[in-house]
Amino acid sequence: LAHRKFGIGKIYIQLRQIDASSKAPATFPAPKIVFLDQAFASSAIMADPQYAKYPDLTLAQDIFNLSNPSCSAAIRQSSLKKLQSAISEHKMAPLYRHLAHPVEGILNAVGEGVQQASSTGASNRPTITSNLLSGRKLPQKLDFPWDEKLYDSLREDNKKELERYQKEEEEAAEAAGETEVQAAQGKRAEFWARVGDKDMAVASYESVLEKTSILGTKIDLVLAIIRVGLFFGDKPFVKKAIDRANALVESGGDWDRRNRLKAYKGLHLLTTRSYNLAAPLLLDSLSTFTSYELCSYSSLVVYAVLAGSLSLKRVDFKAKVVDAPEIKAILGDGEDRLSALTGAVSSGPGAGDEEMKDGSSATSGAVVNLSALGSGSSIQAEVETPMDFSPLSNLVSSLYNGNYRSFFLALAAVEDQFLSQDRYLYEHRAWFVREMRLRGYQQLLQSYRVVGLNSMANDFGVTVDFLDRDLAKFIAANRIACTIDRVNGIIETNRPDDKNKQYADLVKQGDALITKLQKYGQAVRLRGSERS
Repeated sequence: LAHRKFGIGKIYIQLRQIDASSKAPATFPAPKIVFLDQAFASSAIMADPQYAKYPDLTLAQDIFNLSNPSCSAAIRQSSLKKLQSAISEHKMAPLYRHLAHPVEGILNAVGEGVQQASSTGASNRPTITSNLLSGRKLPQKLDFPWDEKLYDSLREDNKKELERYQKEEEEAAEAAGETEVQAAQGKRAEFWARVGDKDMAVASYESVLEKTSILGTKIDLVLAIIRVGLFFGDKPFVKKAIDRANALVESGGDWDRRNRLKAYKGLHLLTTRSYNLAAPLLLDSLSTFTSYELCSYSSLVVYAVLAGSLSLKRVDFKAKVVDAPEIKAILGDGEDRLSALTGAVSSGPGAGDEEMKDGSSATSGAVVNLSALGSGSSIQAEVETPMDFSPLSNLVSSLYNGNYRSFFLALAAVEDQFLSQDRYLYEHRAWFVREMRLRGYQQLLQSYRVVGLNSMANDFGVTVDFLDRDLAKFIAANRIACTIDRVNGIIETNRPDDKNKQYADLVKQGDALITKLQKYGQAVRLRGSERS
């Protein structure tokens, strides 16, 4: 792990000798890491991520749940209690105003939820802009009242905390060094991220970023800025911040931050409907995932499987999703899950698992991110909530095995349980379902020249009229090369071979080029006659 994290030629690992005659259990002592470059040693010590605690992205999901008509009343009530508790515990005055204010609050229409008249709550600063809700209209009136006394109390606590950070910064400037001053400024930036003020949080992080010279800290600051954008649903802002983080990582970022950024990029691409670009990033992040501040490991598995199922070709889908040990450990049945967790599933060609016949094969290399499954972080284990992966597992297996009736049923279950419940997937749920139906149609039709309309409708478990209307949309958009003959009740596939297609494209492009040359020649002759 140290070799992967810190690079080649920088360190070597020194293991103490183990007495073979000892009767003690065969446990390896902790390795001693010796740095060959002292300058590199100092940067490696700073490799632990910073500014990773705030903002709490699970709170953004709770706010989304309040406005999501697909959420059950129990989930909505649980999210409301968690949100109210977090606002009181973390003194989130700016976020409370943004959500519950009778005039500016996004959860309350004008005049709704007013418990006491607003008097001292006015602010000259512009209101926070966000995209936290599932839509413009709330499913029902929420019991989230505006309490002026609570807001004034939260503001007063915020003011005292800011004064304490200001005093700490001034004392550090007088008696300590630049590092202590930046630490105090970093606390202020984390404060604004904690209380939910987007503009002040970004400005504070930018201020710290300008004054720091450590590359790892710069990357952590930009990742924190990305999370602020993700919290408030600002996609253009997140894209710009990811480009900045990518430039910093490419300039010499360490292994851990490079892998953390991979998960950030994959999640952002998922929100912009770029599933083909998100799939390889999310799938690669499964075995090295440490970005618990971004999402839980369970959520990452869902995102990776959905992106891979939609965008990967069948061969890659088999290798990276169906047979992937990290996914089998979550979605597989009893035997598959056990073999993935114990390492019996090969981690790839040349892994050599087939040669290990003794009892030590169960511990021969980690093919599953076991720490991500709950044993690595006690804090994260508390955050993880139980999740039923059976619809997702059925979707993957039925798509690959060609059981299209089960595939459609699993797709409906995935929409209800995952796409309609997650704030990152909700916006594109209808598009995802449509594209998955298209993938199922294409997979069946590519194996046949002629298919009976009734037979195909029975395979998918739908009526002939539904299949006719659904296929017609894809045929009109040139997404499926086939024609429907309702008179004879058949579907004929049209597969133009590559040579004929290339010839047709060449003729078409050649005609366009000849037309442009003729127009150019006419224009040149006209100008020549004008000169004479």
